[in-house]
Amino acid sequence: MIKQVIIGVVCGAAVLTVGILIGHFGIAKSGTSAPSWLKDVAKDVDESLIEKFMLEVDNIQIQENLRSLTKVPHMATTAGDEETVQIMLKRWQDPETGLDKAWREEYWVYLSFPDKNNPNTVTVVSPTDTVLHTIREKEKPYTPDQSDPEVVQPYAAYSPAGHVKGKLVYANQGKPSDYSELNKTVDLRGTIAITKYGGAGRSAKAINAAPYGVVGVLVYTDPLDMNDGLMSDANETYPHSWYMPPSGVERGSYNIDFGDLLTPHLAAKEETYRINATDITGIPPIPTQPIGFEDAYRLICELGGEPAPDAWQGGFNCTYNFGGPGFKPTSSFTNSDVKLDIYNYEEVKPSSNVMGFIRGSVEPDRYVIYGNHRDSWVHGAIDPSSGTSVMLEITRVLGKMVKQGTWRPRRSIIFGSWGAEEFGLIGSAEYTEQYFAALSERSVAYINVDIAVFANATLGASGMPSMQNVIFKAAKQVKAPGHEKSVYDNWLQYTNKTSPTHGLIPRMGYLTGAGSDYAPFSHYLGITSMDMSYTYDKTKTNARIYPAYHTAYDTFDYASKYIDPGFVGHQAVARTAGNVLIRLADSLILPLNCADYAESLEEYLSTALNLYEQKLKTMNISMEPLKHAVTSFRAAVSNLEKVIQSPDLANETPLKVRWINDQLMLLDRAFLDPLAFPDKYGFRHVIWASSSAGKQTFPGLADAYANAESSGQASDWDKVHYHLSVLSQAILGAASTLTDDMQTQT
Repeated sequence: MIKQVIIGVVCGAAVLTVGILIGHFGIAKSGTSAPSWLKDVAKDVDESLIEKFMLEVDNIQIQENLRSLTKVPHMATTAGDEETVQIMLKRWQDPETGLDKAWREEYWVYLSFPDKNNPNTVTVVSPTDTVLHTIREKEKPYTPDQSDPEVVQPYAAYSPAGHVKGKLVYANQGKPSDYSELNKTVDLRGTIAITKYGGAGRSAKAINAAPYGVVGVLVYTDPLDMNDGLMSDANETYPHSWYMPPSGVERGSYNIDFGDLLTPHLAAKEETYRINATDITGIPPIPTQPIGFEDAYRLICELGGEPAPDAWQGGFNCTYNFGGPGFKPTSSFTNSDVKLDIYNYEEVKPSSNVMGFIRGSVEPDRYVIYGNHRDSWVHGAIDPSSGTSVMLEITRVLGKMVKQGTWRPRRSIIFGSWGAEEFGLIGSAEYTEQYFAALSERSVAYINVDIAVFANATLGASGMPSMQNVIFKAAKQVKAPGHEKSVYDNWLQYTNKTSPTHGLIPRMGYLTGAGSDYAPFSHYLGITSMDMSYTYDKTKTNARIYPAYHTAYDTFDYASKYIDPGFVGHQAVARTAGNVLIRLADSLILPLNCADYAESLEEYLSTALNLYEQKLKTMNISMEPLKHAVTSFRAAVSNLEKVIQSPDLANETPLKVRWINDQLMLLDRAFLDPLAFPDKYGFRHVIWASSSAGKQTFPGLADAYANAESSGQASDWDKVHYHLSVLSQAILGAASTLTDDMQTQT
């Protein structure tokens, strides 16, 4: 029976081969032209089309997009959010400039809100509970925008409701080391801690405090960290400049994990299984509330106790003390407590992604994804509407080409306007969980443009190293706003590094954290990703982000006056990001450079060897497997590069091109290990995971080493060895995907 099957297969193959040969020579002999699809299959990116695209990107259109998107506050699931949903659908379904398809994708997600009927309050109270001082409930209005009744009170999303009071202490940035240092001087049990933004994540400030007996946490933005020390709204801060005014409060989501908190690893559809809310981790265990620096100034400058270390001092014109705990004996607040009355509540509500689609002509099952979230804390002119304005302009120009029949991409393009990002990247995370299989198998790359413009000095970009090449190429073709030189040359002037391969180049960042919607794509699915924005000259300001971030002052007025007058920075980002998008969608061979990936791994390896090799030798842990893995990866890359650069590639079959592209597309997937970071939800990429060690090297290894060095425990050194093995085998595995024989030995 088996023999008969084998004979049948061989005979069938022979007949097929003869048929192909007859067909081939028959076509050649008769002079019949090649099939119509052959030209499309062999077509490469059209440079003239890219030029046409960039010429049509209009800064005034972007300006008007932003004006429309910021008319009302549009926090996730509110009426204002629904207005932006309708704007996106109307644009993407337009018969003249719309996309092939546009629809809404709804998820039922767990969100946290303040109670409009019972606003959160922070007060200073006497021993008899007399209120001596009340923290401002809402920010001071300078334009009608701040007086809109839909402006949400500043609050810490996912902070529990509760009523606590205690003596105030100053805990710097709320890092574990800060509470440890403070606890040496002050008994923290029953205290309220005031911390400044930075150094530790929002929720971590309360999570780190609770084990010491702290019962509540206040968070503020120090003017030294955001305003270069400026504090007066009479002539220094908004509305006179871009700086945060004294009553400005940075809202935010106080959770660590991304995605819907009740449906981990599952798309949050209405009928989806949900865990109990009491089982959620990574949110504040104690009441937490953000406040403005005008109120923080009053509280901190009245604190008693010993002076805090120099590194803890900030922008106020007083000494930052630890707290007695509590206030100075000479203060009008002496013997008083700080009281937090928090009325936040949680609710499962429907939130929508708006999705757009352009079908590819040759490879419709290959997706280039472009995304930006739509929801904001208030009006959100910069975060995120600058990015949405740019995305709408890109889709207008490309949609018009599609509708007119002058262009259709080789690969399909998916546009995502993500919902509920501000609550923890929820819309994008739920999308990746729902379409896990299709996205894992078919996605070429993900482009994220969240905050398109922080300011108008220079481009900034982060991404997987293989994206560097296409970003640089696009940046060289776009003129820098206000200059005759290119965006690339301007970028090179602001931040650069020396590459062993390329010489002096702009310095790109890596996607090592979860700061925006690229995280579910890069960290969870292993899709090659990038993030792009225009930003400020960091030599001229200490601002850790644009100063109106997450405040009621992030408005069209603020954006048009102080961030990007004329919207030429927005235009430059639209041209650059759109250029990258077209190249990824249209290039015959994907413009992803594995050699740049090899260079980044070699840089990480060099740092790791300098930091860890000598110590690990004394622990009988060898780094030779990691060295070998990186060397093997370089060899595999070099072999693939020779194939790509071969002059015969133009004559190869479509299957050969597809084979090469699949290797390039799937490279980052090879670095995924679902067991590498059991304590980091959603992080599976062993090269670009988040790290707390602060070292420019492999994150799992860096964190494991720092922990082992701190504890000295043998079991922790075993974890270092484990991460070395995870790394080595992941890199070897990635190398094997770049060859056709799975041979990674050198």
